[in-house]
Amino acid sequence: MAAISKVVLAYSGGLDTSVILKWLQEQYRCELVTFTADIGQGEEVEPARAKAQALGVTEIFIEDLREEFARDFVFPMFRANAVYEGEYLLGTSIARPLIAKRLVEIAAQTGADAVSHGATGKGNDQVRFELGAYALNPDVRIIAPWREWDLSSRERLLAYAAEHDIAVEQKRGNRSPYSMDANLLHISYEGGELEDPWSEPSDDMWRWSVAPEQAPDVPTYTTLTFVRGDIVALDGESLTPAQVMARLNTLAGANGVGRLDIVENRYVGMKSRGCYETPAGTVMLRAHRAMESITLDREATHLKDEIMPRYAKLVYNGYWFSPEREMLQALIDSSQEPVNGEVRLKLYKGNVTVVGRRSERDSLFDESIVTFEEDHGAYDQKDAEGFIKLNALRLRTAARRARRR
Repeated sequence: MAAISKVVLAYSGGLDTSVILKWLQEQYRCELVTFTADIGQGEEVEPARAKAQALGVTEIFIEDLREEFARDFVFPMFRANAVYEGEYLLGTSIARPLIAKRLVEIAAQTGADAVSHGATGKGNDQVRFELGAYALNPDVRIIAPWREWDLSSRERLLAYAAEHDIAVEQKRGNRSPYSMDANLLHISYEGGELEDPWSEPSDDMWRWSVAPEQAPDVPTYTTLTFVRGDIVALDGESLTPAQVMARLNTLAGANGVGRLDIVENRYVGMKSRGCYETPAGTVMLRAHRAMESITLDREATHLKDEIMPRYAKLVYNGYWFSPEREMLQALIDSSQEPVNGEVRLKLYKGNVTVVGRRSERDSLFDESIVTFEEDHGAYDQKDAEGFIKLNALRLRTAARRARRR
């Protein structure tokens, strides 16, 4: 195999990726290109430039991908109402294919021989990054330091950093005890006390939301406008996808919405306990289902619900660029043509309640049929008798057979 002369590293500027950068230089004797993505994590990404420069990197990519992330990844996923294992809104999962895509593109642009990431050998992210990269460039070479080196603890990483004069944050008293990942859709917490699934997380762990019991005593009302299944406006104000998510994160977080504490099944085979804050996503899912409830045909709705777990599993396991996910997406997107209108929500102490939904053009809700008052012949209730008997035919046949035994 040819020697590696240049590597594109997904670089955050933190301890892990700073150590990885230096380790790659030492182990592979190669030139490094760093790529830092702003996908709405809420932290300044520009300092990564100075850290990379201090380690001798001259090709540095720092990109604002918030709109692409929201428009091309999060919004398509929410058209599917995707939820993994009944609870998880896939906040970390959906960010990985975008990062993998840009890694491969930058490698081609800079003539790099390989790409590298900081995901550990125990987690899902290594799978997501690498499946995404291979799907976009089947010949890409991938370096995963956590699967190669012996720096298996934070103490060893810090020792390596000190030995090689790598500047790292040393504010241990203020450092979160959790492993955290954030983007526009969510912030996740793992490790520390959370490794005991019986231990309740500390109140000061949460960053984006107030505790529901401390949320305002007066509910907040908001109206979301949908066009073809996507939110395009909030309370009448037109917004981009990233702006929608940022606004909802603030609004819902202030009302204690979006906290989750779960044990999930990782793709690599182990169970993992994690806590998540997904304020915007929690609101978006509830509102989208409400919009579909009056605009989407019954059987189309049920078909979407049947394929949703498969879709969510594909996203969770890293198959965003797979042909089966793209096939499902085409089906889902075609279903969204009539999903237009408005949904009114009440946010109150951790709860999201749908209090109104309407679609002037595409509603399938017909008051003349469902009314308990005089329907003027819109529905003949006598027709129900034959409908019931036809559907009961197989049940009655089976009951008669059982009676003969």
